[in-house]
Amino acid sequence: MNTPPVASGAEHAEGPTVRIGALVPLSRPGWVEAGRHLLAGLEAAVSDVNDAGGILGRPLALVVRDTAADPDRAAVAVEELAGLGVAAVAGEYHSVVARAAAIRADALGLPFLCSSAVLDALTEEPTSWVARLAPPQSRGWRAYADFLLGAGHRRVAVAAQPTVYWAAGTGILRDHLTSRGATLVVLDAATLTPAGLADATLDSGATALLLLVGHPEPAAAIVAGIRADGRLAGLTIGAPAGQPEFAGWTELLGEDGAATPFLRYLPEHLGPLGVRVEKALRERLAEAPSFVAFEGYDTITVLAEVMRAHGTGRARIAGAWSRVAVEGTRGLIRFSRTPGTGVWQWDAAPLQVVDRDPSHPARLRVLHTG
Repeated sequence: MNTPPVASGAEHAEGPTVRIGALVPLSRPGWVEAGRHLLAGLEAAVSDVNDAGGILGRPLALVVRDTAADPDRAAVAVEELAGLGVAAVAGEYHSVVARAAAIRADALGLPFLCSSAVLDALTEEPTSWVARLAPPQSRGWRAYADFLLGAGHRRVAVAAQPTVYWAAGTGILRDHLTSRGATLVVLDAATLTPAGLADATLDSGATALLLLVGHPEPAAAIVAGIRADGRLAGLTIGAPAGQPEFAGWTELLGEDGAATPFLRYLPEHLGPLGVRVEKALRERLAEAPSFVAFEGYDTITVLAEVMRAHGTGRARIAGAWSRVAVEGTRGLIRFSRTPGTGVWQWDAAPLQVVDRDPSHPARLRVLHTG
């Protein structure tokens, strides 16, 4: 899908358009719901930038490319966008896709501000061209493991599919849990049916089962199977990757999808900017915005401030990551060098473990702050 540039509010800015490439999963097998929220955040911020006069009097526009969760497609899109003259590339949700985009952007000398992907090592070697807003997976998943330990879980099972992202998550959980005297049991979600996973979970003696699998399937089928199995009535089902964040989770599972703790990257209370943007995103999406939509908004906010202060040249943008101090929807955004990531990283991104209240699934409960 090649979406034309978006330049909402451009009537308030004049001069040659400044273009930013946007990588977004908008078709299957990508997580389309996450892509829709990410794009809404990107577009809302572009509209606000243009309403405020654009980039030094020049309108801002997105050139959107659908990655469809395909790393090769993302790499090709980055090359195409570079050829179209975009000042920078932004976005992406899927970690393996973002990694392919980051590697290609680095090779081309094109700034890439990654919105939402968390895989620790986004590039093969350290680079000055790439920055990221989302916390590294190691930080978020260690916080999730701390939540499990605090809730008394000492034997935890994961139902995992064989991908780089899920393997990385399994390794983080195993290292953190075992170093604190707990045990992690790995169940193969690629070969076991939902009924087989229920049996294996029971046999493992685990008190929590974590879903390291795709959404909507097999995640929804596994949850439905576990909830219907009376032998596992006391089992905690968890989803550290955030599947329950989106409305589609509740639409699929109803009450069965509640009480499933997951990671989200929002503060407990939004400041004035966050409150204003939350309202605008809710109107744009016709539903409650996810943390992914806020990540999209903050991505454009950062790039706009960088270009206003340092210009639209690619080297100038990449050279300014260390000087970023931008008030975003979720706090003050600054980048630093974080060991193990190879990129400029917002270390202070907010992080919570939350779940949906069984008595009111639309309401989220904060269980742990990392």
